[in-house]
Amino acid sequence: MTAYIIVPGIDGSDGRHWQTLWEQKWGASAVRISPTSWSAPDLGDWVGAVQEAYDDASRQDGQVVLVAHSLGCWAASTWLLNNPSSPIGGAFLVAPPDPTGPAFPRRAAATFTDVSAQPLPCPALVVGSADDPYCTPEAAADFAARWEARFHLAGARGHINSASDLGSWQQGRDLLDSLTQR
Repeated sequence: MTAYIIVPGIDGSDGRHWQTLWEQKWGASAVRISPTSWSAPDLGDWVGAVQEAYDDASRQDGQVVLVAHSLGCWAASTWLLNNPSSPIGGAFLVAPPDPTGPAFPRRAAATFTDVSAQPLPCPALVVGSADDPYCTPEAAADFAARWEARFHLAGARGHINSASDLGSWQQGRDLLDSLTQR
């Protein structure tokens, strides 16, 4: 059985977000991070929340997979780099924002501006969008290359969030399955 750690972006994922819909479907197999700084994200707080979620998820039998969106991709990758020996079945990183891009929320997420993509210690898949306002497809592909992850361009899906109106996002589930069933 797989345990999933849900790592949303700023303000968490609302009820229409694919992460929330997947979490509801997975039930007890899903653990959402609970940082204290949802609206004014602090990288240390978020990485600590990933650790707490990992501690909960790893009590279940089977593999643990990180399912991250937006700023959560940077929290997940930072946690992975800080915990290279933790057994993780994969990291599904969707719509990572470009910390050097013009739309990055520098004031709100100041502690995330110095993050860098480095080889991850587990299989990973980065999903980008052709028209993400927070990251160009080229930057997303570059992050994937530096994380040593597979890259998939999902077409014009905006920030791949609730505003993208994806529902339970079957394409994303198929991509996640391609990562976890390797």
